[in-house]
Amino acid sequence: MRAIIGLVSKHNEIKSRRTVTFISDEMKNAIFSNGGIAIGIIPSTKIITLVNSKEEYEIFKHIDQYFTEKEKSDLIQQINMCDGIILSGGKESDAYEIWIARYCYDNDIPILGICAGHNNLVRSVGGRTKEVENPQLHNQPNLDYVHSIDIDKTSKFFTFVNVENMKVNSRHKNTIADPAHLSVAAYDEFGNIEVTEDKLKKCFLGMRFHPESLYLNDEIHNRIFKKFIEICNKK
Repeated sequence: MRAIIGLVSKHNEIKSRRTVTFISDEMKNAIFSNGGIAIGIIPSTKIITLVNSKEEYEIFKHIDQYFTEKEKSDLIQQINMCDGIILSGGKESDAYEIWIARYCYDNDIPILGICAGHNNLVRSVGGRTKEVENPQLHNQPNLDYVHSIDIDKTSKFFTFVNVENMKVNSRHKNTIADPAHLSVAAYDEFGNIEVTEDKLKKCFLGMRFHPESLYLNDEIHNRIFKKFIEICNKK
């Protein structure tokens, strides 16, 4: 049996009445290329509740109030079909992404959060984000590599990549201000948090960079997906 990985859908920027729910091609390709089966996690909510850094803690405290019991049940049935979950990056996040992250945390379901998905993992346990200093140094969508990160050898993330330092891409404007009780597994060369994790969970791992954009040509980045799918297969 191949591990089934649920990719949580995102919304496009809300500029019209006709919003679009989507999943990144790079992300689903990274899963299939490493032996997993990718499926979409699509919320049945009709109301889009965008999350920003000013309101994220209030949304965390009242997260259950944003959804009906049926909407929660719809998400749970989809999640329970999967061996692991991925929260992807994107310009915007919805409250349901935080709810999914918290459900995975409470039920010890392996979950990977990438860029905005990293924000939502941290938010789901009461942490906070902030705007990164010098955003022009971090929001470089056209470059494969922007800076390096230093990795804690005692972290679970180290067992994913097996290196103490790696080069990463960078296309974000926010970083982690407070990781709550999560452990910091890596910092960038400017001192910003790049990777957080919960060492007591099977896999509750968030990262600032985008390995799905580099996995084809960079074995270190590909190891992240290999290890995650291996953990999900054990589940």
